[in-house]
Amino acid sequence: MLDIRLFKSADLDALYAISLATGHAGGDAADLYSDPRLMGHIYAAPYALLEPSFALVVEDEHGVAGFALGTPDTDNWSDRLEDAWWPNLRAAYADPGDVPAPDWSVDQRRIFMIHHPLRTPLSIVERYPAHLHLNLLPRLQGRGIGRLLFAEWIALAARYGVGPIHVGVNRFNPRAIGFWSAQDFRPLPSPDGTPERTVWMGRP
Repeated sequence: MLDIRLFKSADLDALYAISLATGHAGGDAADLYSDPRLMGHIYAAPYALLEPSFALVVEDEHGVAGFALGTPDTDNWSDRLEDAWWPNLRAAYADPGDVPAPDWSVDQRRIFMIHHPLRTPLSIVERYPAHLHLNLLPRLQGRGIGRLLFAEWIALAARYGVGPIHVGVNRFNPRAIGFWSAQDFRPLPSPDGTPERTVWMGRP
C-alpha cells in the first residue's frame, strides 16, 4: 500500500538517502561521494525544511521511497537560500575555489555549488516561476507512481495558486526527460550561463 502525504520531520534522513540513491543521472551515486549528504543538502533538505507546504513524500511498507519537493517562486527561493540555508553549510564545508576545477573530487563539485550557487536564468523564471524536484527509489520506479506523485503535487500547488512550472533535468538522464515530457513539460531554449548538463523544461 502506498501513502502520498506531506513531509514530516522524521522523513528527513530518507530524503537524504533518496537524493544519493538517485543522484547519478537517476542512478545510485553512493560510490561516488565521500559525504553521502551533499546531494540532499542541495536538492532535498532545504525544500522540505523551508518550504514544507510544497513537500510531498510517498511511503510504502518499507518506508519513505520518493519525494516531490518544490517552491512557487524560484527567484525568491534563491534569496531565501542565501539567508537561511547556505550560510551554515558554507561554514561546514571549505570552498574548493582555490583548487583548479579539473582537480575537484565529486564532493568538491557539489561543495562549490553550495558556495557559488547558480540562479535559474531570469528568462526561465519569468515565464515559469515555480519549480520542483521529484525522485523515486528503484523499487517504486516504472509503476506509474511518479505520475501519481506529480499529480498530487500539482493539485497541492494549485490550491496555493501556483501556475507555470519548470524543471532542470540532467541531459544524460533520458528516462527523466521522458518522464517530464509525459507530464506535459516541453524543452525550453537554453539561456546563456546554463550548465552544459542541464536541460530546462517548462509546463504552462
